[in-house]
Amino acid sequence: NGMIGNIYSMGLALQALETSSEFYAPRQWDRAQAFSVVHAHDYQQPMAMAQVLPALVGRSYLDAGAVCQVPSLPLSPPTAPITVQFSITNTLKNYFHYSTSVCVPRNSTLLQVMEVAAEEKPDIFGFKTKATSWGPFVTSIHGLAGNETQRTYWQFFSCWSPLQEGVGTYKPEDWEHVQAVFSTY
Repeated sequence: NGMIGNIYSMGLALQALETSSEFYAPRQWDRAQAFSVVHAHDYQQPMAMAQVLPALVGRSYLDAGAVCQVPSLPLSPPTAPITVQFSITNTLKNYFHYSTSVCVPRNSTLLQVMEVAAEEKPDIFGFKTKATSWGPFVTSIHGLAGNETQRTYWQFFSCWSPLQEGVGTYKPEDWEHVQAVFSTY
């Protein structure tokens, strides 16, 4: 479908393929389809934009002498609220599963959905994040924190497909079911 890795790795992958083509044996890849995927995505994180913009203007970080400007997007008018079902599940140890439905304004991010769930039921859906250059990273939910030593983290799914965006940029649809599953890597 034109995706190389995930939407966040696409920019660097395109830069690498474009700049190193003379160093590897020619292999068929659909450049136009890959660029179509990148162009169609609504990038909102500055780090993601910084990695994809050089590829979109036919440059890489290695030869980026030109300055790229990102046009500002117009603000959307307020719209009707939507309902999102949000679940948290831990099957690794001390099993639990909780689910709730929350109402949020259309175009809300998953982080905003989680904030509403935590406001309504803080003892169940309370969570913590840490700021990263890619946006907020969920470190714990329901008092259960990921652990590098145990290689655990919270992974987010929609219809059992892993989300390709982080909680700060992913925008659930009306009646979408988003799951946070405590997982290992």
